[in-house]
Amino acid sequence: MPGPRYLTKSRFRLATECPTKLFYTGKQDIYPDKAIENTFLAALAEGGFQVGELAKAYFPTGHTIQALDYETALAETSVLLEQENVIIFEAAVRYENQFIRIDVLRKQGKVFDLIEVKAKSFGVESIFRGKKSGKISNDWRPYLIDVAYQDYVLRNALPEALVRPSLMLADKNSSTNIDGLNQKFKITHTELGQAFCKTVGDVSVEGLGAPILVKINVEEYVRELQGDTYAVNDQLFSFENYVRFLSEKYGEDERIPPQIECSVCSKCQFRATAEEEADEKISGYNECWKTALGFSEAELKAPSVLDIWSFRKKQEFLESQRFFMRDIQREDFNTEKPTQARQWLQVQKTVANDSTPWVDVEGLREAFSTWTWPLHLIDFETSAVAIPFTANRRPYEVTAFQFSHHVITEDWQVEHVDEYLNAEIGKFPNFEFVRRLKVSLQNDEGSIFCYAAHENTVLNQIRVQLEDAADEVSDGSELIEWIKTITHDSKTNWVGHRNMVDLLELVKSHYFQLDMGGSNSIKKVLPAILNSSSFLQDKYGQPGYNGFNFKNKMWVERDESGRVIDPYKLLPNVFSDISQEELDQLPSNTSLSDGGAAMTAYARMQFSDLSNSELQSMQEALLRYCELDTLAMVMILEAWNADISAP
Repeated sequence: MPGPRYLTKSRFRLATECPTKLFYTGKQDIYPDKAIENTFLAALAEGGFQVGELAKAYFPTGHTIQALDYETALAETSVLLEQENVIIFEAAVRYENQFIRIDVLRKQGKVFDLIEVKAKSFGVESIFRGKKSGKISNDWRPYLIDVAYQDYVLRNALPEALVRPSLMLADKNSSTNIDGLNQKFKITHTELGQAFCKTVGDVSVEGLGAPILVKINVEEYVRELQGDTYAVNDQLFSFENYVRFLSEKYGEDERIPPQIECSVCSKCQFRATAEEEADEKISGYNECWKTALGFSEAELKAPSVLDIWSFRKKQEFLESQRFFMRDIQREDFNTEKPTQARQWLQVQKTVANDSTPWVDVEGLREAFSTWTWPLHLIDFETSAVAIPFTANRRPYEVTAFQFSHHVITEDWQVEHVDEYLNAEIGKFPNFEFVRRLKVSLQNDEGSIFCYAAHENTVLNQIRVQLEDAADEVSDGSELIEWIKTITHDSKTNWVGHRNMVDLLELVKSHYFQLDMGGSNSIKKVLPAILNSSSFLQDKYGQPGYNGFNFKNKMWVERDESGRVIDPYKLLPNVFSDISQEELDQLPSNTSLSDGGAAMTAYARMQFSDLSNSELQSMQEALLRYCELDTLAMVMILEAWNADISAP
């Protein structure tokens, strides 16, 4: 017998993104939901599991509601609430068809502190309102409306209660004063495979040291949200009627008619892959477009305007009934601007199904002429977890734990010259990381390449850490000055004389191939350029590549259709229980995109109890993936060199 269909806080928050999603959620066997694994991976890599457990530790007298079924959880909560003063974790509360579990509920007589715990950071510049608009910011609105819903349910379930809603967040203004705080919170699994966090050692308030979470009263914003009106298609609702409307529709399992909007549809997690559709699963995204616009499955296979790279007029196209790239004309773009010229190029090649690469030979030739040999190609893997590793560190400070370094000489000889990986549990590796990188790069004045701004950002953040630790790091001044030579900082307007060359910017300006679609990620560019470059296919289509982690490796292998297989798919998975496909499906606007495997692996090494063989296997996988990242940069430059050298 199926259980009750309650509108929970996670379902309510989902409905505020798109009310039609209520019909698809919870039906993974019919409508695949990519957000399920995304949420798990983000919580693992960024420390969300640990933050929840740390928050509980700050309330040592609290009682946890363990029951998963609704009725038992409600009954256990009701018994505890008979006490005059009590703290409850995961308190279960129901009103009508709405059900919530409150992270921390503190009752003191009739005063109820409703505390929602989030791993999101709160810092000096964090504000809940836009500076110009004065409205609740889009960045904070999902968290605040979550609290507004819980507040509504609790107030109606307990009319006599005086409810004070708060958010508890990772405080970037505070630093821990103890070593090994993160090691007190370990990720493990139940017999059914569910992840949870267990505490290790002294987790008393005193044992946790200086607090690194901050509780912020958000009643002002909650009341504002509860006073707003909410639109669903052509209907306007008060907050109360909005909640009732959503809970009724969810309770009846009735689909709310979809409305096609760029900001929502482009991020929809209910998109089935071709393999899932072949397994008779359904794409909720397609269902919405068919229902709202009358398109057939065949029509929906046509390239959508939503797939145009970094284009801001997508919603305008949808509103003017232009849904596919074939509906777009040249005059829709200002091709005098490089970005829009690139977007129009993508549209042209996509509509024509033209897989021949576009290479700006003259632009690349000019760029090549400005570089100093040998060329150094580097890639960093980093983490930024909520609970710091060592004393004097703040939540979400960057941790640089790995790099790879390839060199190309002027006669185009390629060598994997260095790599670094810190796998020591509980160690803050940043300063040793920079020392090793400096040794690796300081022997000549050759141009240094990165892919995207990540490496520059990380080095500047480590520079600040070194400045803060000047009295503790004997070579700190030397490392700071060296960092300045290879980076730039727009805030202080310095540009180092070996400022890193961003290969991503070169891709945006000088290269496009149809297989890249709307992405410039190196994970998309590499297979695209391999499938179009005869030079790369000849060189890497036979054994011969040697690096620290590959011997006599052949990188060009073909599938049944004759296409070159993505080299990243030739590597063994980093994890036995998380596929590379799941990592690849992370949305590009998350901090996990591209570096998802490395971030998640590092978090597991730090926060999970792994055997020596599991640790060894994970370290070997990390080294392989990072080496391939810098080799991918090598291959891109090799292919371009072949293009500009061709007669």
